Amino acid sequence: MAEYTPRLKKVYLETVRKELVEEFGYKSPMQIPRVEKVSVSVGVGDAIANKKFLDSATKELEQITGQHAVKTKARKSIANFKLREGMEIGAKVTLRGNYMWEFLERLLNVALPRVKDFRGVNPKAFDGKGNYALGIQEQIIFPEIDYDKIERVSGLNVAIVTSAKNDDEARSLLQKLGMPFRK
Repeated sequence: MAEYTPRLKKVYLETVRKELVEEFGYKSPMQIPRVEKVSVSVGVGDAIANKKFLDSATKELEQITGQHAVKTKARKSIANFKLREGMEIGAKVTLRGNYMWEFLERLLNVALPRVKDFRGVNPKAFDGKGNYALGIQEQIIFPEIDYDKIERVSGLNVAIVTSAKNDDEARSLLQKLGMPFRK
């Protein structure tokens, strides 16, 4: 039986790599930018008062990504927010391989078009080293989330880490994969 390859990965391997070589003139195939990992995180500040919010946010993050989420802890105490070092206040998932390609496919083709008044994602959200950060205001844009069973609407942070040397290469890579940048 042939091994399964996600559709977006096939597109990357068959067309996007060739287009990037033509555009930037790479000498070695190892110079061609690729998506290395996708990190999805959620911060739940209300978890200080009610642990149930963190548990439901973690469960929803696991439904969205299809992978177990790790709870994150506060690194330092902040008295004004009644926050103590070591309190659990968020969750994160790091996706690699086929899980990453499947998540990107769902994000680009299913979830982002469901955003209310969507005009594209910010083309300037690169960090200078070829990584892209995307903030999603509502987790309900993902079809895996049952709207009737959510505790509260919360946002997600999606960080796409690429092997690109600069933002122009990363922008070109993501654009060719189907990222809908704002004009």
